[in-house]
Amino acid sequence: MVSTALYPFQSHFEIIGGHRYHYIEEGNGEPVVMLHGNPTWSFYYRELVQKLSPFYHCLVPDHIGCGYSDKPGDKEYSYTLEQRVNDLEQFLQRKNITTNIHLVLHDWGGIIGMAYAHRHPGSIKKIVVMNTAAFHLPEGKPFPIALRLARTWPGAFMIRAFNAFSGIAAYEGAKRIRLPKEVRQGLVAPYNSWKNRIATLRFVQDVPLKPGDPGYDMVTAMQENLYRFRKTPMLIAWGMKDMVFDRHILDKWVCYFPGALVHRFEDSGHYILEDQQEAIGKLVINFFGASHETV
Repeated sequence: MVSTALYPFQSHFEIIGGHRYHYIEEGNGEPVVMLHGNPTWSFYYRELVQKLSPFYHCLVPDHIGCGYSDKPGDKEYSYTLEQRVNDLEQFLQRKNITTNIHLVLHDWGGIIGMAYAHRHPGSIKKIVVMNTAAFHLPEGKPFPIALRLARTWPGAFMIRAFNAFSGIAAYEGAKRIRLPKEVRQGLVAPYNSWKNRIATLRFVQDVPLKPGDPGYDMVTAMQENLYRFRKTPMLIAWGMKDMVFDRHILDKWVCYFPGALVHRFEDSGHYILEDQQEAIGKLVINFFGASHETV
């Protein structure tokens, strides 16, 4: 069950490729598009939406297979990076969101959002990056063993049958605090059956590691063009106890964007927003330039 006190938003839907694409839409002003990763959903941004919506037009979609969006089978939907970016592109076109976009990116939301930015560089005003990547694994950074195991058939079975990926992340994602039961329940709520856990597995399987993998060339092209965003204001907020998106990944971001504002949270993990709701809320509001006197 998802607590309405924690997630008090009206649900909105667009039909994208024949599937219901769920999103939160709150507030007015310049658009802030928040993109979640795996295995989260728009619930992850619940507090940031409430902090920003007095000043901005907040849009937070659930990727297909996630949150309250449809969860089609493989015959009905291609669970690939390219399709994710196409979905986002179509969604923002439908909403007529084409200029002054503030991106807020976490986990898979980073690679999806930066791939969209690569296609529409003139549309992006500012970027917030949190424990994510938009490039291939840096040299010296191995693919984490937990994700390797998830790509084996026993790992896939555990994810689909027992919600292992989302369930473990709800306990291990935050490091500074222990997430309250109602928050953990909210994070895992949409992934309540074998069928509804398809995206949590497909995301792991879709990570492009070598030439020939779906999405590999797309990431290469995006990586080669990241320099185009060096003049785009960027805030990086990073949980340093993240075992996947660790110091190696952060160092790569800093290498690509030496002018970025970087805030390292030494005691926080992959679910950096859960660990640092108030601190990151203030950072983002100040970075975007809105007064936060009422927040």
